[in-house]
Amino acid sequence: MTSNPLALIAEITHRCPLHCVYCSNPLQMIATKAELSTAYWVRVFQEAQQLGILHLHLTGGEPVARTDLKDLVEAAHAAGLYTNLITSGIGLPEVRLKALVDAGLDHIQLSFQDSQDGPANWIAGAKAHVHKIALSKIIRGFRIAFTVNLVVHRQNLDHLEEMIEFAEQLKPDRLEIAHAQYYGWALKNRDTLIPTRDQLENCMRIVEVAQERLSGRMRIDCVVPDYYARYPKACMGGWGQRLLLIDPSGNVLPCHAAGVIPGMSFDNVREHSLEWIWRESAAFQRFRGEQWMPEPCRSCDRRAEDFGGCRCQAFLITGDANATDPVCTLAPTHHLIESARPEARFDGEQVSWSYRPNPE
Repeated sequence: MTSNPLALIAEITHRCPLHCVYCSNPLQMIATKAELSTAYWVRVFQEAQQLGILHLHLTGGEPVARTDLKDLVEAAHAAGLYTNLITSGIGLPEVRLKALVDAGLDHIQLSFQDSQDGPANWIAGAKAHVHKIALSKIIRGFRIAFTVNLVVHRQNLDHLEEMIEFAEQLKPDRLEIAHAQYYGWALKNRDTLIPTRDQLENCMRIVEVAQERLSGRMRIDCVVPDYYARYPKACMGGWGQRLLLIDPSGNVLPCHAAGVIPGMSFDNVREHSLEWIWRESAAFQRFRGEQWMPEPCRSCDRRAEDFGGCRCQAFLITGDANATDPVCTLAPTHHLIESARPEARFDGEQVSWSYRPNPE
């Protein structure tokens, strides 16, 4: 029998004041007029509680763009969900933050594009860095868990030490150093984002030193790019194993990028309960378990650890969602990953981004 999911990722809107070049939102975003109503989201949170879900991540786009955000947080709190707001902080003044905390918000995760104003705004495609710093100081005035998220890539890794020192001054409980993951707009900009091997190895040394120095004061987690891994990650803990994601229109997916796979159809919370979708829908059954696996996954001792890797990445790189994730060194298509890695630093390169737009 399928176990209950642990977490729900609620993409409550695709609207966002930033235009980050590494955004993992789909290239075809959902329009504002198609977003789920407050009432539907309240019902979803109640069903999530009944399904045994513990954690709710409110994200987007920019979730603060929803004028009913306080009502959503209040409903999530009433349903007993530990609620985390993943935000750029734009549109979140102190009075509104207080209202969210009073409504039951447990955790806030604030993203930064760099430690320096110019590069941060360049990557985000908007002048937001100074506002984020000011909001960080406000957050520390509330009894709420606080995570700073630093998204790193080839264009900012060379001053990672400075970025960690910058984050330390913001006094978060946790720092997440997250390498860009190559889906959506990040895949479109991959050639200018993917780090060199030297950069990655230096990054791991810097993180290890910082973890030891800041032990007991600030937890540091590092999410690495699997393009340099020997084996693939267990994407989202395995397809349909631990969590589900609801997009702004109410479609329920096993992960944020699953919509790129041709032929997939995702059921909507407007027509079905969350439990039915989790246990019965064809989309969640498609790559759940081991029956779908090709070789070498089917006979691999790691098949219950990495589940064959990421189905979306397999499709995006090989054109076949059933293929072994090409990140795996045992995959017959691993050469496609090797050819995507930069062989040397690109000092002085001319960078041209494709910026994420906003839905209408």
